[in-house]
Amino acid sequence: MDVAESITLHPAGLPGEAAALARARIAAVAQDASALVEAVRIRLAAAPGRVLAQVNAEVDGRRVRVQLAARGIGEAADRLADGLRHRIRTVSASWRPRPWPSGDRAVGVPATGSERIVRVKSPSLVWCSPDAAVRTLDAMDYDVHLFTDPATETDAVVQRIGPTGYRLARTLPAAPPQRPATPLTLSPHPAPPLTDRQAAARLTAAELPYLFFADPVTRRGRLLYRRLDGDLGLVVPAG
Repeated sequence: MDVAESITLHPAGLPGEAAALARARIAAVAQDASALVEAVRIRLAAAPGRVLAQVNAEVDGRRVRVQLAARGIGEAADRLADGLRHRIRTVSASWRPRPWPSGDRAVGVPATGSERIVRVKSPSLVWCSPDAAVRTLDAMDYDVHLFTDPATETDAVVQRIGPTGYRLARTLPAAPPQRPATPLTLSPHPAPPLTDRQAAARLTAAELPYLFFADPVTRRGRLLYRRLDGDLGLVVPAG
């Protein structure tokens, strides 16, 4: 099968030629890669003055993602291709922190927007070390990543705080990880107990890109984030 034909494409509010351009750019990257690139999915959406774009793929069995906002479809297609090419090189070589700040989001995420939560994701959180969580954060192009730390059996997040630094925050206070392979700063504060509505109000008032908080009843970690379209998304652990 032709590489382009194997790509799943979801264009929303964009003409067919725009979708074809993005498909062709991504197909060329996948075809030329030295690694096996499969399960490629492209999402495109028109927004006021911007194009929102995302590509997900598996590179030698490892999931990668690029997400960005661009001023037009040509810029979006080129930067998606460049981002995927970089992710392929990154996961195929020894791990290093991705460039900071990432050039993938030159247009940027809106600093403010509505308090409306338009999407709720309920994944089964991966139990992994903070080091493994950091590698997932970089490979998946996340700003922050929610996981469960088996050393403390608490939900936690890792986030980028500078060119080579990462911060670890947990729902409950605990000792720092022993001999982490990546430079980690431990947040001294537990995740604040908030309802979803309280979290949305706090994130919006402080113009935060995301907020890690704890369910007041279950004490499970939850992650609220500002989407590229200006609305809010919420990650809630399954179970």
